[in-house]
Amino acid sequence: MSDPVLDALSSVGADYEVIECDPELADTAAFCEHYGYKLEESANAIMVVGKGEPRTYAMCVVLASTRIDVNKSVRKKMGTKKASFATAEEATEMTGMTKGGITPFGLPHNLPLWVDNRVMDCQNIIVGGGSRDRKIYLPPKALIALPNTEIVEGLARDS
Repeated sequence: MSDPVLDALSSVGADYEVIECDPELADTAAFCEHYGYKLEESANAIMVVGKGEPRTYAMCVVLASTRIDVNKSVRKKMGTKKASFATAEEATEMTGMTKGGITPFGLPHNLPLWVDNRVMDCQNIIVGGGSRDRKIYLPPKALIALPNTEIVEGLARDS
């Protein structure tokens, strides 16, 4: 059976490593602590929603050592008066992935993918693997080859 995450990684020619993990340790802080990765090299894929009609969605990728700036950067980029984090249900419905496993790879091609510029400064990053039992370790340049990717200056701020 086809795996949309691995298919997307192959389609962009990414040099990557799949890291199996305990689903109970899939959340970033727990994963990093248990498996010895740094928050500064871990990138979270976070679904955001613009609260207009119709609702608009985007996937944001920010380093785990930063905080996504939903109230300013995201809201402004979406062109809406209000923006927030999408619910876990909305994220699962849009991506087919569950919280703790969401990745920028294998997303619907019509979903904007905004990557904080600091992610690109890393040699390698670790991101969700499409499910809670794996992560993907790869150079961030692989993100640029994905459809609808845009590098956004100041998408996140220091924690």
